Amino acid sequence: MQRASKRLLPLMTMVLGLSLGLTSATHKTARQSAENRTQANHDIKKQQQSAERQVRPEVEKERQQAEQQAAKTLDQEAIAAVQDTQRAINLIAAKKNNEALSAIEQATGKINILLARNPSTALIPVHFEVDVIDLAPQDSKAINDLAQAASTALKDKNYPTARVELENLMSEIRLRTSNLPLATYPDALKQAAQLLDQKKPDDANRVLLTALNTLVVVDHVTPIPVVLAKAAITAAQDQRQKDKNAAQELLEAAKNQLQRSKDLGYEAADPEYASLNDQISNLEKQLKGNGDTGSVFAELRNKLDAFLKRKSDQVRR
Repeated sequence: MQRASKRLLPLMTMVLGLSLGLTSATHKTARQSAENRTQANHDIKKQQQSAERQVRPEVEKERQQAEQQAAKTLDQEAIAAVQDTQRAINLIAAKKNNEALSAIEQATGKINILLARNPSTALIPVHFEVDVIDLAPQDSKAINDLAQAASTALKDKNYPTARVELENLMSEIRLRTSNLPLATYPDALKQAAQLLDQKKPDDANRVLLTALNTLVVVDHVTPIPVVLAKAAITAAQDQRQKDKNAAQELLEAAKNQLQRSKDLGYEAADPEYASLNDQISNLEKQLKGNGDTGSVFAELRNKLDAFLKRKSDQVRR
C-alpha cells in the first residue's frame, strides 16, 4: 500500500498542477472576457455619441452642457477622501494595517476640511456620468402599449418585467452624480479606525466597503422630446420669413414632441405642457398673417428654456 501511495503521489501532484493551471487560465480568460466586454461597450458608446452628433446635434449639445456643468461641481478634496478610503481597503487586504490606518486618518483630515468648508451641505459630488438614453418609440400607441404592459407587470408584482418595460419608455439625457454623504461618512471612517486599533481588520474593511457602497446617487433628467421641441421652434423661427409652410410644419413637430414627452411620463400632469401647446397654436395662427412674429418666437423660446431647465434641475434619487 505504501508503494502504491508513492506511485500515486507524482500523479496527484501532476493533476493538482494541471488543475491549478486550468484555474489560472480560467481566471485569465474571465478577466480578458470582462476587459473585452468593457472595450466593446466603450466602442458602442462612442459610436452612439458620434451618431448623435451627426443626426441630432441639439441633443449632443445639451449632453455636453450637462457634462460641463457637472464637472464644475466635483470636489477634489472629497474625491481624494474616497481614494484614501479605497487605498485603506487595499492595504487591509494586503495585511498592512498600520498603513491602512494612516490612509484612514488622511481621509478623515480631508473630510474635516469639507465639513468646515460646507457646514450646511449634506452631499458632495465626487463622480458623474452623462448618458443619452433613447429607447422609447415615436408612436403614441406603441408608447401606450408599453405603459400598459409595465402597469400590468407592476400589478402582478412582476418587477423584472416591469423594469424592462419602463426602460423602453425612456427618452432622456441623464446626469447621474455620486455624492459623498457628509452626515455619515466621517462616522464610518472613525469606526473603521477604532476597529483597526482593536485588531479587527475584517470588520474595519466591511465598514469601509459599506461607506463606499452608500455614496448617494442623484439623477437629473432632461427629456429629449423637450430638447427636440426647442430645436424645432428655433428652426421654425429661422424659416418664418423664408418658408412659412416649413415653419408651420416645424411648429407642429414641436407640439408633437411635447405631447410625446407627456406620453412618456415626464411629469405629464405639469400644466406648463398645456400652456406651451396653446402658445405654439397661437403662433401658428399668427404666422398666417403678415405681422412680425419675432417677439412671439422669443417669448416662446424663453418659456421653453425655463421649462427645460426646471425639468433638468429636478432631483431624482
